Amino acid sequence: MKIYAIGVLALAFMHQTATAQKPNTLTKKEQKAGWKLLFDGKTLAGWHTFKKDTAGAKWKVKDGTIIFDQYEKKGGGDLVTNGEYENYELNLEWKVEKGSNSGIIFDVQESAKYGATWQTGPEMQVLDNIDAEDNKKENHLAGCLYDMAGDASVSKPVPVGEWNKVQIIQNKGHLKLVLNGITTYEGTIGSEEWNKLIANSKFRGNTFADFAKVAKGHIAIQEHPGSSAWRNMKIREITE
Repeated sequence: MKIYAIGVLALAFMHQTATAQKPNTLTKKEQKAGWKLLFDGKTLAGWHTFKKDTAGAKWKVKDGTIIFDQYEKKGGGDLVTNGEYENYELNLEWKVEKGSNSGIIFDVQESAKYGATWQTGPEMQVLDNIDAEDNKKENHLAGCLYDMAGDASVSKPVPVGEWNKVQIIQNKGHLKLVLNGITTYEGTIGSEEWNKLIANSKFRGNTFADFAKVAKGHIAIQEHPGSSAWRNMKIREITE
């Protein structure tokens, strides 16, 4: 009986392994639901460095992931989608090396008027909570709405070097951030609550005059101290 049970479990495991979805692919069900890949697993097609025509040399594709190579001497800057998005669901996975920092910045306005993605776009933090320098404030921890909302109770990244799963949903200004199945923020852009969060953050003054003023724009992944890796980046635009 024990041998039979072990055999059944082994077969089940083999079946699960064989049918597991490969990274950077869409199932037929996802395709039917309107999902599209933002990263094809092979190239940086569909991406460019902020205010540039192409992606800088620090952004590379290796083993089915986009990586930010901190050791490359030139070609940095935040990596930005060619497309702009308003109402959507975004899924992706990220991991960082020890001490590393990055972020997912959305609703980015790209024009000569702005010198950085973070002047206009809010950020979902990407961080090694233990060893990165920017771990002193709780709303700077992984998964939080950077410098605005979130704390250690909702920031639950997996150990450094493993893949974290992110979901960002923005629909008619309503925003939801999820890290590894835990909602780290939910609210409405432009609401009274939202404006209070901005008023108590660093996103004030002339530099941030247009911060989060438009709930539509490019999606960016941030150059920051350390190395980051990204995969399974897919988006579904919400039309209903």
